[in-house]
Amino acid sequence: MASELCKTISVARLEKHKNLFLNYRNLQHFPLELLKDEGLQYLERLYMKRNSLTTLPENLAQKLPNLVELYLHSNNIVVVPEAIGSLVKLQCLDLSDNALEIVCPEIGRLRALRHLRLANNQLQFLPPDLGRSRELQYVYVDNNIHLKGLPSYLYNKVIGCSGCGAPIQVSEVKLLSFSSGQLTVFLPAEVKAIGTENDHVLPLQELAMRSLHHTYHSFLKDLNFLSPVSLPRSLLELLHCPLGHCHRCSEPMFTIVYPKLFPLRETPMAGLHQGRTTVSFVAYCCSTQCLQTFDLLS
Repeated sequence: MASELCKTISVARLEKHKNLFLNYRNLQHFPLELLKDEGLQYLERLYMKRNSLTTLPENLAQKLPNLVELYLHSNNIVVVPEAIGSLVKLQCLDLSDNALEIVCPEIGRLRALRHLRLANNQLQFLPPDLGRSRELQYVYVDNNIHLKGLPSYLYNKVIGCSGCGAPIQVSEVKLLSFSSGQLTVFLPAEVKAIGTENDHVLPLQELAMRSLHHTYHSFLKDLNFLSPVSLPRSLLELLHCPLGHCHRCSEPMFTIVYPKLFPLRETPMAGLHQGRTTVSFVAYCCSTQCLQTFDLLS
């Protein structure tokens, strides 16, 4: 089987194939032959359905730079590497029927992405920036039993929430949450504090982080200018990578968010689901002002 696989990939490399089918190969690891030398520079579509892959290589974009479609349906993938965000030409990504618990934020950098399939996984939340791409048309999230909320940017792009939002397990109760009416949404683990409409002053730590971020990005352009001992390690890492950006004004947020819940029945998608789900859309705002003025339809 190994020699047959190597031969298939070698032929694709020599003949500059644009499509490569590696379905039903019982692959437990990403084939090294695909990553050999310069990789497959002409490959545009890679099919690897029904295998036993658990992860993807960090240098995937470097070796397969022209991928337009990547099909990984029915594997055992738990983690998608940050390097996935470097597949700048990727338009279709199928990760359905895997074991995903987290989708890395870097997937939001795929500005050419049109179709994303994440059905039948173990997702608890989706990256807030996922829906920022103007090209993104459809995201399939059916049967993610722990998925309680969706970023507001996806409110008109999600196809199917059936099987999502089932009662949470006991172990999940430790996550920070907020409620609106009869709905309770559990926030990403990175969120440490929740702001409310009654909070008119941001915590000093949050104000300091936003000022530092603005100063270094606007004038110095390089956060490495900071001494490694100038901030606690946890805050220094946050400064490089904020929790997210406000859905209303795009201001970065570091230690606190102001969530706003939009039940599905209040969105244009309500008619598509016919009451089969309690999944809601969650917007993350940076202040009480943005919280009060943000609207999904604005």
